[in-house]
Amino acid sequence: MRTNQLKASLRYLLATIVAGLLAACTADQDVEEATQAANTDHLSEPIVVYSSRKQHLIEPVFEQFTQQTGITVEYTTDKAGVLIERIKIEGQNTPADLLITVDAGNLGYAAAEGIFQAINSAVINETVAPHLRDEQDLWTGLSLRARTIVYSTERVKPDDLSTYQGLGESQWQGRLCLRTSKKVYNQSLVAMLIAEQGEVKAEQTVAAWIANLAISPTSNDTKVMQAIAAGQCDVGIVNTYYFGRLEAKNPDLPLALFWPNQSEAENSGVHVNVSGAGILKYSNNPDQARRLLEWLATEQAQALFAGLNKEYPVISHGAIDPQVSAWGAFKQSPLALSKAFQLQPAAVKLMDRVSYK
Repeated sequence: MRTNQLKASLRYLLATIVAGLLAACTADQDVEEATQAANTDHLSEPIVVYSSRKQHLIEPVFEQFTQQTGITVEYTTDKAGVLIERIKIEGQNTPADLLITVDAGNLGYAAAEGIFQAINSAVINETVAPHLRDEQDLWTGLSLRARTIVYSTERVKPDDLSTYQGLGESQWQGRLCLRTSKKVYNQSLVAMLIAEQGEVKAEQTVAAWIANLAISPTSNDTKVMQAIAAGQCDVGIVNTYYFGRLEAKNPDLPLALFWPNQSEAENSGVHVNVSGAGILKYSNNPDQARRLLEWLATEQAQALFAGLNKEYPVISHGAIDPQVSAWGAFKQSPLALSKAFQLQPAAVKLMDRVSYK
């Protein structure tokens, strides 16, 4: 009888163990299936982008990304300052995953306000030059523009031009036009002059520009070029994509670009800037935001993203828009664009001291 009881006890114990193992397997399977479902749901979520880059410059890019990956992109456009403040107010509740904006100064400000997280992408690090990325890995450039000299082909010879500093020489007295100092593009330019020359020499350069102005600073780069074409001045400083837009509308406009500071000096070169992006600190979808950034660094995406705005790709092997390529090659300044934001306060004070309005 005891033998039968023992057998029954063993059978019960064995059944209990088997049941426990089956339950554990079922639980593990349930966890795995739940994880897979969560991952699938996450992959199906749209990437939400806040962009200061206008709709017609980003919509075709996002459409191509969706065609190739099946991942949709939702976006909102506004001015950079408005979007950054919105992200700060939304905090952890922000629906946005990525901020795209223009100028390293704006990107640096966004990073300083604590709204970005580290990108952590080997692809970005391998394809985008270090000086076109944030030193703390909080943002990366996506397209490149140069802030360079534009001149009248009717009244100026290329041999008359040399450097940014040269625009302060006496031969340009009453012949120079500039955009207002209130805009971030010139603040970043002067900040980079400080990084290159030191504050004392940079102030001498900018003061000499102001002494050579033909008219009061204009509100935008297009007006600088229009003033040159109208004979109000002969030379100016503009972003290349503004020239590209104007040239596309009027190919016979008597203007051309000049690449200054092309010597072999260590910090010499044309001052460049970027359109760029960073992954938001409270993104609900950072992996997919990173995937979009990495896709934007591909040759195909670069050609579209940069070409739509007459800009240059940030990758060295990227295809350049034919109109942009026709302007010729140039050596760009190797200085880290992170300095554009770091030195902007000094740049603003400098411009105020020399009465650059």
